[in-house]
Amino acid sequence: MEKRTAHYHLPGLFEFYDFYKVFLPIFYENREYFYEWCDIASLYGAPSDCIWGGGRFGADTDNSVEALALVREYGISARLTFSNSLLKQEHLSDLKCNRLCELLEKNCTAENGVIIHSELLLDYLKEKYPKLCFISSTTKVLTDFTDFSDEVKRKEFRYVVPDFRLNRQLEKLNMLTQKEKDKVEFLCNECCYIGCRDRRACYENVSRRILGEDCAEFVCKAPNGRDGYLFSDAMKNPSFISINDIAETYLPAGFSNFKIEGRGLGSAILLEFLLYYLVKPEYHINVREKIYLDSMLDLF
Repeated sequence: MEKRTAHYHLPGLFEFYDFYKVFLPIFYENREYFYEWCDIASLYGAPSDCIWGGGRFGADTDNSVEALALVREYGISARLTFSNSLLKQEHLSDLKCNRLCELLEKNCTAENGVIIHSELLLDYLKEKYPKLCFISSTTKVLTDFTDFSDEVKRKEFRYVVPDFRLNRQLEKLNMLTQKEKDKVEFLCNECCYIGCRDRRACYENVSRRILGEDCAEFVCKAPNGRDGYLFSDAMKNPSFISINDIAETYLPAGFSNFKIEGRGLGSAILLEFLLYYLVKPEYHINVREKIYLDSMLDLF
C-alpha cells in the first residue's frame, strides 16, 4: 500500500504571523519532534479590512508582505480566505483584495490560492489571476452528499472543503475516485453543534458585517453555543477527526488533506491544535519550551 502523507492546512496566515515566525523554524529544524507522516501544506487567512473576506473576521494588522515572504521561505502555500458569499459586481474592483491576489500570483512558488464561495468572484479571479488555484469553501454548507460530490467534480476547484457533517460518511466517501479523494480537504476540529440549522445564516451574517451592512451580530442558539469554542467540546463532536482517525482511517482510505480551523481563537489554543495534530506526545514539552522561552512571542 502506498504510504501517504497528511497535508495540514493551518489557520492564521496573517492573524498568527508572529506565532508562525517562531513555530515554523521549530517544525523544520526539529523534525524528530513531529510525526514523520505529516507536513504543513498551507496557511490560510485574510486581513480584517478585506471586503472579499468571509467565514470569520481576519487579522487587524497589515503584515501581508511579511506573511507571504514567510511562507515562501518555507515552501508553504498561502491561501486567502475570500469566502464572502454576498459579493456584488461593484465589490470586484476593491484595491486591497486585488493587491493581495497580485502578490500571491507574483510569488506563486507553490499552490497559492483563494478559498472562495461566490461564483461571481470565482469567474473574476479565474480571468484576472489564472495562476492561482481555487478552493471551494465549507461556508457553502453542502450537507447533501450528492451536492458535495458534484462540487468535487468541478474542474475549477483544486480542493473542496466539505461541511463537517459529511466527515463520517465514509461509505460514500470511499466511492470517490482517487483523483476526487485527492481534492477533499476535511475540516477536522469543528466545534459547531452537529444538528445546527443556522450555519449558513451565521456565515452570511459575517459576510454582511464585513461588507459594512448595518446588521446585528448573529446569536448562536445551539446547545452550549454561548460557551464559545472549546477544543475539549470539539473532540466530543461526532464529526471530529482525531489524530488516530487520520493515521488509521483516512490516510489508508486515500485521503490526504486536513484543515484545522481557529483563526479567531488566539495563538495559545492554536499551539494546542498543533501539538495534538503534528507533535509526538513525548515531545510536547520540547515544543512548548521553545515557544514559551522565545522572548519575542506573547501567546494570547
